[in-house]
Amino acid sequence: MTTKLSEVASKRGIHYFLISFVDLFGNLRSKLVPTRAIDDMQKNGAGFAGFAAWLDMTPAHPDMFAIPDPDSLIQLPWKKEIGWLASDLWMDGKPVEASPRVALKRQINNAEKLGFRIKAGVECEYHLINSEGTGIADEQDKQSKPCYDQQSLMRQYPVISQICDSMIELGWG
Repeated sequence: MTTKLSEVASKRGIHYFLISFVDLFGNLRSKLVPTRAIDDMQKNGAGFAGFAAWLDMTPAHPDMFAIPDPDSLIQLPWKKEIGWLASDLWMDGKPVEASPRVALKRQINNAEKLGFRIKAGVECEYHLINSEGTGIADEQDKQSKPCYDQQSLMRQYPVISQICDSMIELGWG
């Protein structure tokens, strides 16, 4: 039985869903949908113009619909009223073959037919930059090799600990 996202939202205090997919350049594309509309979106999908989202389409193509995958639901630890969802793209009743998620599912299926099991994970790496995006966040960091420096690390503790706590809450380790 399919999970009813509106019921999950009610239990968890989710007010909005980000129905998301990845374009051909690896950019995440999303629509923010209020919980009151999620039942319709779960059934019919959220409409997107494929040409506007870098999926090798023209304005002449019909809209595509992102059908959210309830098993992918992640409640954002830093904004608990939002639930993020991966989605499958459909157009004219068929999967959008140019969709990276469709291609990934196809390759996983091909690997399974050959007796392989795909195992993947997330390695979170990030750089802290200033709010203008013009340099590193820690102006006191002047070392030629600052990696693993305890003083630099502890100056950024408030943001690093928040990122770490969110990753733990997401189940990422």
